[in-house]
Amino acid sequence: MNKQTDLIADPPKLGEMGLENYAPYLMNRIMGRYNAALRDEMVALGLTTPKMRALAVLTVMDGVMIRELAVYAVVEQSTLSRAVEALVQGGLVRREPDAEDNRAMRVFLTDAGREANERLWPLMVVANGSMFKGISNEEQRAFTATLQKMLRNIRKHNF
Repeated sequence: MNKQTDLIADPPKLGEMGLENYAPYLMNRIMGRYNAALRDEMVALGLTTPKMRALAVLTVMDGVMIRELAVYAVVEQSTLSRAVEALVQGGLVRREPDAEDNRAMRVFLTDAGREANERLWPLMVVANGSMFKGISNEEQRAFTATLQKMLRNIRKHNF
């Protein structure tokens, strides 16, 4: 994206378009409510949002490097490093040096981490379902496809 040539000549002001028509605001607000719906169970498990995101990603992509985990979990790498350290201390994940680069660390889910995620997963499904209440399966698929396109438009990594 070329910031100079991609700028809209006379963009509407946020006050003119309104928050309810500004997609980034809506996405942040939705994710805030989603995270809040999971907060009590996360606290009971000793988890924070970054820890929960890391566990969720590891259930799908176990053994990723910390820098990749930060991207997939949508957490700053410094914040994620602290979260991973706490997860290691709690016995929910383990770190191992990468076989090809001893400076890089890979993160693996432990049985305890898998159990914690399995406790949280049903609540994640309910929270997701609440977001899509009254929205048809076709609309959900179209929305998800649109989000995937948006991510491809703005992502910095090849994954």
